[in-house]
Amino acid sequence: MDTNARRARMMQPPAGCRCAAATRALFLSIAVLACAVNGSCTLHSPEDRAEKAAAKSIGNERHGRELADRFGCGTCHTIPGIQRADGRVGPPLDGIAKRVYVGGALPNTPPNMIRWLQHPQNVNPATAMPDVGLNDNEARDIAAYLYTLK
Repeated sequence: MDTNARRARMMQPPAGCRCAAATRALFLSIAVLACAVNGSCTLHSPEDRAEKAAAKSIGNERHGRELADRFGCGTCHTIPGIQRADGRVGPPLDGIAKRVYVGGALPNTPPNMIRWLQHPQNVNPATAMPDVGLNDNEARDIAAYLYTLK
């Protein structure tokens, strides 16, 4: 049983309880307090859910993280969540999902991120970012991963 199902089950009053409303309120309060204390609450705002759905529609974020590691993105960038990704050549990638521009030139949209990842010199001929030969799927997956970095 997943965590959300367990939480929902915990918020149900015991069978035969005459004070169902008060019990539900108590269980809900305990669940919210526990969530706040340990920071593992899975109740997200509609905006958070929309952003996560958008990232997943781009590509596979988990595979994108693996690809970012395999293609050596951490040689030039610091990337949270990737071991040894502590490069100082390019900008750190934490918060890239919230940046206004990609590569200093393109509005930060999924198609532009993918374009930048695949052919950075076509966007900015003076960039130090190399074209590492990403295919469409690889670029989409890495973009999906980058959009998780807020």
